[in-house]
Amino acid sequence: MHENILASAARLSDEALLSRLKVLASREREATVELVAHLAELSARKAHLGEGPGSLVEYCMRNLQLSGDAAYNRSAAARAVRRFPVILDRLADGSLNLTTVRLLAPVLTPGNHVAVLAEATQRTAREVAVIVARLAPQPDVPPSIRRIPTPTTIVGSAESSTATVPFSSPSKPAVFVQLPPAPRPVVAPLTPERYRLQFTVSKETHDRLRRIQELLRREIPDGDPGAIFDRALLLLEREVQKAKCAATTRPGPRRPIAAGSRHIPAAVRREVWQRDGGCCAFVGKSGRCQAAAFLELHHLKPFAVGGEATVENISLRCRAHNAYEGEEVFGRFDPFIVREAPANYAASGEI
Repeated sequence: MHENILASAARLSDEALLSRLKVLASREREATVELVAHLAELSARKAHLGEGPGSLVEYCMRNLQLSGDAAYNRSAAARAVRRFPVILDRLADGSLNLTTVRLLAPVLTPGNHVAVLAEATQRTAREVAVIVARLAPQPDVPPSIRRIPTPTTIVGSAESSTATVPFSSPSKPAVFVQLPPAPRPVVAPLTPERYRLQFTVSKETHDRLRRIQELLRREIPDGDPGAIFDRALLLLEREVQKAKCAATTRPGPRRPIAAGSRHIPAAVRREVWQRDGGCCAFVGKSGRCQAAAFLELHHLKPFAVGGEATVENISLRCRAHNAYEGEEVFGRFDPFIVREAPANYAASGEI
């Protein structure tokens, strides 16, 4: 049955597919709003307790077959809706989503919820996290450097999943317990101007940090890793901008471009990055892309058909839109036959 749905989608034109997706997204929002409203009523009645689960999250996972993340977001939204039913309207029109509602819920009050919900309209989760940090600022995290356990396999008795003594026998087969992995990196706002960063580094990086702390005792007496990190990022930023954007405080004279050369002069790269604002400049039917990652220098008139490396002909594109525009000109390419006809597949790189 569901294979038929996939086959039906494959027969749609691009325009029909995009139109259908908008309809389906609208239906999904409507279904989500209805589900959250019913969960809010279920929570108010505490009827889920009679089913067995001890919490609304557990009920969503066990009885409704939702994933942990889905259950947590919908349960948090349901609790917020009980206090502020207007959230349902925001979910229905797409101005808020379940993640942003979950983030906002702890800081919403009868006095501020209208203004806060309006401020959070069409904001990303990162932007909403800053709003939350402004309303509920957290103190700075004290600097700390600590060693984390190295993941190892521990062999223990099958009678206990937490055994730490190596043991194995025919009557008691061995079990293997894997220590939990290192925590995932964290970047979270404490206030709109201060952030908490948490990540794991190698022993070599740790030792390098310790050496830098000793060398910078005069400038940074307490050896604050945050201050060192800030200095290091500033130097790295300058280096990367020089390499990728040709950034410099003393630009040299423009050099003529050799005929047939794919080289893009530094002066052109510098002006293009400034003009496009350091993000993808592709403009589609619904607006500009503005992606800031995986950027490439794109020839508006392809190099393969005589396009030159001028400011007017070069523009920033994310990797996806660079390839997309290349395929619009040269057609879709098969990476396995690029070596057979490279001139026909110039879209695979910088065009």
